[in-house]
Amino acid sequence: MNTPDLDACRRVFRAAPFVCETGIEPTAVGFGECETVLAIEPRHLQHSGQVHAGVITTMADHTAGAAAQTTVRDAGVVVTAELKLSLLRAAKGERLVCRAKVIKPGAQVTFTEAEVYCDDKLVAKLSATMAVVRPAITP
Repeated sequence: MNTPDLDACRRVFRAAPFVCETGIEPTAVGFGECETVLAIEPRHLQHSGQVHAGVITTMADHTAGAAAQTTVRDAGVVVTAELKLSLLRAAKGERLVCRAKVIKPGAQVTFTEAEVYCDDKLVAKLSATMAVVRPAITP
């Protein structure tokens, strides 16, 4: 079982080029849990001035994956097998916060949920299934 380590979590986020490009940063990690933040910049917006759904999806997916990774017992790594994201309202504001948690860990698949908030208002909810891949793919 992995011991949750915020510095290690940050290294994994920085090793993922696409995620790194977005500016999403982990702020807390625990067993089966992860929290990330994103300072909203013009590059994150779509033509209507709200945060693009792709940014929100990326944040929720990667944060849920990080939460799932904390429950892996050996050298496996998690990858997304399936996800569903519900966009509940437009994300217009200064900052996004995502909180993800594991609903049911497993040796082959792990079930997760994540919520994304914009300035303390719930804007999206994710449900995802993460597959555990062995041997681990190292960045």
